[in-house]
Amino acid sequence: MFDNVVFAHPQFFWLLLLLPLALGWYFYKRHQETASLRISSTQGFLKNDFLARLRPLLMIMRLLALAAIVVAMARPQVQDVSTRTKTTKGIDIVMAIDVSSSMLARDLKPNRLAALKEVASDFIKKRPNDRIGLVAYAGESYTKTPITSDKGIVLRSLREITYGELNDGTAIGMGLATAVNRLKESKAISKIIILLTDGVNNSGFIEPQTAADLAIEFDIKTYTIGLGTNGNALSPVAYNADGSFRYGMRQVEIDEALLEDIAESTGGRYFRATDNEKLEEIYAEINKLEKTEIEEIKYYSYDEKYRPWALLACFLIVAEWMLRHSIFRSFI
Repeated sequence: MFDNVVFAHPQFFWLLLLLPLALGWYFYKRHQETASLRISSTQGFLKNDFLARLRPLLMIMRLLALAAIVVAMARPQVQDVSTRTKTTKGIDIVMAIDVSSSMLARDLKPNRLAALKEVASDFIKKRPNDRIGLVAYAGESYTKTPITSDKGIVLRSLREITYGELNDGTAIGMGLATAVNRLKESKAISKIIILLTDGVNNSGFIEPQTAADLAIEFDIKTYTIGLGTNGNALSPVAYNADGSFRYGMRQVEIDEALLEDIAESTGGRYFRATDNEKLEEIYAEINKLEKTEIEEIKYYSYDEKYRPWALLACFLIVAEWMLRHSIFRSFI
């Protein structure tokens, strides 16, 4: 009966403590309500003995009526709460992802690109109120997905990113410049780029520092991530006859000084991911650093439930009064 029911004035339930006192008072005074008479035989009263035994029900009905009145005074009601969220300070994010052949290195499991896609997917799912875009780059760059609030499109595009779509190489400046181009017209309060690479800039016709200057001009913060273990990694070194990669150990080379400079000059931070766990920690840290301000508005709807209790109380009072002045009248 009380599922999902709240009481507007629960303090009235304290009045229920008076009911045991009323019941005790009734039994204490009961002997005064019944006259005493000594007679030689009670044979003539036996037919009314059953009604006499039922007479305490009048008091029970009165107490139940009082309890129902107390419940009605407490105002039981069913509360329906609906919530609407509104983004007050949204963030536009572009993830620039290196898709060069070195991203197939197996120092992360199963390889760098697959590990990145898995972690980036979790990151996107945790940003439901932000717009996100994707840029892929190797020896050149292109926009995989413009910034959008449709996370389904972004996640699907992320799964489709693979090696071989672009000429091989690492054009960090091109990847960063393309990401800046996607954000420069954005009206968002905060604009950020997450640039990930596992190598050294060796391609493209835009220098990384020039792209960083563009990010500064358009007030775009850049977080840079260097991906790769320390030392050597099992990486593609040649092609087999069937067109598959031949793997061998290669020195991991990341231009950390460049990535640190880009991040610092744009107001971001540089991170180094040497394994899957560290990569997850980095994206979790960026998720904490970039907070979207959400305004939550709650609407309350109340369905009053005190009326049945009030009607029950009225019924019990009327029934008790009618019984007291009809069937039980001779016992008063």
